[in-house]
Amino acid sequence: MSTFIKVLIVSVSVIVLLLIAGLVYVSTALPNVGPAPENLKVEASPEKIERGEYLANHVMLCIDCHSKRDFSLFSAPPVPGTEAIGGERFDHSMGFPGVFVSPNITPAGIGDYTDGELFRLITTGVKKDGNPIFPVMPYASYGKMDPEDIEAVIAYIRSLESNPSENPVSEADFPVNLIMRTMPVKAELTKRPPAEDAVAYGKYLTTASACADCHTQFENGAYTGEPLAGGRSFSFPDGSILNSANLTPHETGLKNWSRAQFIERFKMYELPENISKLNPGEMQTIMPWAMYAGMSREDLGAIYDYLQSLEPVDNTVTKFIASENS
Repeated sequence: MSTFIKVLIVSVSVIVLLLIAGLVYVSTALPNVGPAPENLKVEASPEKIERGEYLANHVMLCIDCHSKRDFSLFSAPPVPGTEAIGGERFDHSMGFPGVFVSPNITPAGIGDYTDGELFRLITTGVKKDGNPIFPVMPYASYGKMDPEDIEAVIAYIRSLESNPSENPVSEADFPVNLIMRTMPVKAELTKRPPAEDAVAYGKYLTTASACADCHTQFENGAYTGEPLAGGRSFSFPDGSILNSANLTPHETGLKNWSRAQFIERFKMYELPENISKLNPGEMQTIMPWAMYAGMSREDLGAIYDYLQSLEPVDNTVTKFIASENS
């Protein structure tokens, strides 16, 4: 056997062993965010539950994803009676690398979790069994919130009526099932700024609402655009495409929007008549306007103040492209 063949065999063997070692490491040692807090016991005071209800329904939108959404209506509000029982499906028809189904977050679904395990799940994306969830839930954003707000959400979902449901298990495609294990990181929790500091408070709310997740261009599994400058594409099962809006204070974004206009754009969807039935080909959005509409005017105003403080980014966006079959 020639020296070249021997070297080639050894080189290939080393590469294969390194790949196997890497796969074993990723599969067994990751994610590594540390243990769930063992002694955390969330106080279920009325004030805490009320705060959690507000956050879960109108800011962090836990209830939006953990319910079944009615895409026959504009902005796809939750189907009445399905709130928090899970079952919403995110799959290949929407551009996801697998089939991901939101779980039940009523006590019927989370009853075997401790408060510490829920806290770790929400802020790092790591489940009770140590496995990661797909970041359709923006746990990286929640991991930058105030611990008291996370605890408030836990108190609220614990207070919900226990409502059993049978939901399919999520399944990621290969190699995303391995890549997912590298995503969770330890939470970088912060203190919620005072409302009087409108820009800092608005930034906090923008993070809690995970606005940048949708309003930042995303291609081939990575964010490629300027944060909050829009342009991320979302596919609908019928072939139509939604592109997120530019939220920076540029001519192509929010420069010409007044604070009052911005607030009223959200609050108009408190009216049921503005959540209309859609005909084929009409603009649809994944933006849950009806749920964000429940945010207070003060909080919406703070978000506006923060967005106006950003560096303007020139990014013209065609918001909706109807399917050719419409």
